[in-house]
Amino acid sequence: MPVKNRFAEMHNEITGWRRHLHAHPELMYDVHETAAFVVERLTEFGVDEITPGIGKTGVVALIKGKTDTKGRVIGMRADMDALPIEEATGVEYASTVPGKMHACGHDGHTAMLLGAAKYLAETRNFDGTVALIFQPAEEGGAGGLAMCQDGMMDRWNIQEVYGLHNSPGIPVGEFAICPGALLASSDEFKITVTGKGGHAAEPALAIDTTLVAAQIVVSLQTIVARNVDPLKRVVLTVGTFNTDSAASNVIAHEVVMEGTLRTLDSEYRSICEDRIKRVATDTASAFGAVAEVEWTPGYPVTLNTDAETAFAADAARAVSAQVNDNTDPIMPSEDFSYMLEERPGAYIFLGNGDTQMCHHPEYNFDDEAIPFGSAWFVELAERRMPLS
Repeated sequence: MPVKNRFAEMHNEITGWRRHLHAHPELMYDVHETAAFVVERLTEFGVDEITPGIGKTGVVALIKGKTDTKGRVIGMRADMDALPIEEATGVEYASTVPGKMHACGHDGHTAMLLGAAKYLAETRNFDGTVALIFQPAEEGGAGGLAMCQDGMMDRWNIQEVYGLHNSPGIPVGEFAICPGALLASSDEFKITVTGKGGHAAEPALAIDTTLVAAQIVVSLQTIVARNVDPLKRVVLTVGTFNTDSAASNVIAHEVVMEGTLRTLDSEYRSICEDRIKRVATDTASAFGAVAEVEWTPGYPVTLNTDAETAFAADAARAVSAQVNDNTDPIMPSEDFSYMLEERPGAYIFLGNGDTQMCHHPEYNFDDEAIPFGSAWFVELAERRMPLS
């Protein structure tokens, strides 16, 4: 197909961009060099408008089609930030920054959207405007929310928004998507249990916070088992458990545990928050201790809208022979969800082949996926805003 053939021609160039970004990872909102690289490429392409500094360090750029008879604007998003991980891939273009690496493929996402931008700026075979969204701080910083709070959607009249993420385990070039919930919400909690410290040989004179906290951990698992419809998906995990004493013959005065709640249903997100707080405080009270719960709301559920999911799947079929349009949702979270709360749209997975999973120190984006991702963005623009 013409679009895919063009990206085969551009493959080496886009790969070079991707590997440059891979070698120079930046974290959260501190993506100044990455954003500058994006702006430099977009300027070379001759896009119509470039605005940096959206959501602190995000970039929004516009490409206008040959015509604009209906005032249509669709947004296409790529994330730019890396992770605080020491790279262990051994590739020649490995991270040059100790303790930082692109372990989730955001270098690939940015490069693919840049490739699409170059093509669209050259051809402009659409009726309307494409808004290119290069976002910081996906990895825990809610950069998507920050860009929305900066008024991005209204400022550029973005009417639909689309994004993609590479997916290890799916063959390169294949796509997967589903309507409705695709990725889970993610909230964090911290439970501090306070009792009465003492000597391990005299437990009757103390209030054993380790025992109380252990009982809370076990009891929390009954929430999913007994308060959630078995056909719904909820994951509750206590990830840390720390006493204020390191001695084996001491009963700790305080225990602090932290965990995460992930759901695909906003109703259960609220129900489980309430149950976690009640189980923790009431269990502690029953043992004579006190539990305080700190709740940190995270990313909401990533909800694909029906019509836009169908559009995204159709665009994928134009560039790939394998498209699963009813894939199972997964429990990681994604702050593209904030953009989907403001506008209809869809998020899609693109196969990364048989690689290490995302967030692993040996993970690496497969450059063979580049033509498929760039072509998918282009197909979306040309199919959603066709020339008359």
